[in-house]
This record gives sequence, structure tokens and C-alpha cells, in this order.
Amino acid sequence: MIAITILIALIAFLLIAVVLIQNPKGGGVDSTFGGSQANQMFGAARSADLIEKLTWGLAISLFVLCVVATFVAHTGGATGPEILSQ
Repeated sequence: MIAITILIALIAFLLIAVVLIQNPKGGGVDSTFGGSQANQMFGAARSADLIEKLTWGLAISLFVLCVVATFVAHTGGATGPEILSQ
């Protein structure tokens, strides 16, 4: 369990670093849902971007590791009404 926790912390740190090194595209929400930048943001031109792929890979691996850690950490302890009967 300690190894999974350390791995989660490492991936979270790497995810923060990758997000921070991305170039700001500017425009905010307005340009995302309107104008010509919407095609660039969601089009095939950006799908090959290494930073974007790295961001998605780290985010997905962080999600999966958190789910795995939940199942590993489950010790069958009492919850809810079972606590009252102890």
C-alpha cells in the first residue's frame, strides 16, 4: 500500500508539472465554444501533441491507481450500523 501511495504522489507531481509547462492557449471559455479556435482545440491537428498525450496518460493512470488503492486499502472494517453493535 505504501508503494501505491508513493506512486500516486509521484504521478500527481508529474501531472502538475506537465500541466504547468503547457503553453497557454488564451481566450478562455469563449474561444473554446465559438470561433475558429474550437477546431484547433478539438481537431486532429492537436492529437499528436506529446504534452497533451502525456497529460492524458498521467491523468488516466492517476485515476486508475486511486481506484486500485481503494480496493487494496479496503480492510473489511465495520461501517455504518456495524459500528454501533461493537
